[in-house]
Amino acid sequence: MALEAPRPLDDRRHDTLKRLENDMDVWVSTASPDGAPYLVPLSFLWSDGAFLVSTPPTSTTARNLTAGPHVRLALGATRDVVLIDATAHLLPTGDLGDLGDAYARHTGWDPRQEPTPYAFFRLTPHRIQAWREVNELAGRTLMRDGRWLD
Repeated sequence: MALEAPRPLDDRRHDTLKRLENDMDVWVSTASPDGAPYLVPLSFLWSDGAFLVSTPPTSTTARNLTAGPHVRLALGATRDVVLIDATAHLLPTGDLGDLGDAYARHTGWDPRQEPTPYAFFRLTPHRIQAWREVNELAGRTLMRDGRWLD
C-alpha cells in the first residue's frame, strides 16, 4: 500500500489544533515519585494554549501531578497520533470562573457539581508531536520548548 505524501508542517499544526479544540478526551500518563507509571483517560478543554483536566484530588493521577508536574498526553489512534509533553499546575477551584463553565460546556459534565470534590489542573505543553505514518516521523515535532515551530 502506497503512503500519501507527508503533510507539510502547517497542515499538521492545523490538524492538531483542530483536534485540540474539538476532541473531548485525552490519555494522561503520569508517574508516582517512585517511578510507577499510571495511565488514565480524562476529559479536557483546550483553552489559551493549555489543557484543563479534572480529577478527584485523592486520585492516583492528582497525587502524581502534585508530586511531580511532568505529564504526557496522547490523542488519537496509533496511525494518527498527537503526543504532548506538558507541565501540570493545580488550579484553585474557586478561581475557575468562566473557565470552569467552558469546561462543563465542552465536556458535557461539570465536576464542580459532583458530591465528591474534584481538582482542576492546567497542563501546559512544552512539546507536541504529530504523525500518521512512518513517512511523517521525520517532521513530527510541531512544538518545542513551548513554541510552535515555523
